[in-house]
Amino acid sequence: MKNIVLFCAAGMSTSLLVSKMQAAAKELGVDCQIAAYSLNELTAKGADADCILLGPQVRYQKDKVTAAYPDKPVAVIDMRLYGMMKGKEVLQEALKMMGC
Repeated sequence: MKNIVLFCAAGMSTSLLVSKMQAAAKELGVDCQIAAYSLNELTAKGADADCILLGPQVRYQKDKVTAAYPDKPVAVIDMRLYGMMKGKEVLQEALKMMGC
C-alpha cells in the first residue's frame, strides 16, 4: 500500500482534495493511503510517505521539503487541478511520480 501525503498551510483546504483522491483511488482499484496535514507536521508525517505533495500555497517550501526527504518524490500540486479539486488527476500524477 502506497502512502501519499499532502501538505498545505493549515491542512484544511486540502482535506476536500484528499476525499476526492480517495474516491478516485477506490474507483480505480488503487490500494493507497492518502492524508493531508499542515506543513508544521512535515517531520512527523513526511518520513512514512511514499510521495509528498505540496499545496500551491506552500510551493515556496518545495526545496526545503526535497532537501529533508531526498529519497522521496516531492511535487507541488498543479494550481489548476488544486483549485478545481480534480482528485483523480492529482492521484494519477502521484502514482506516476511513484512509478505505479
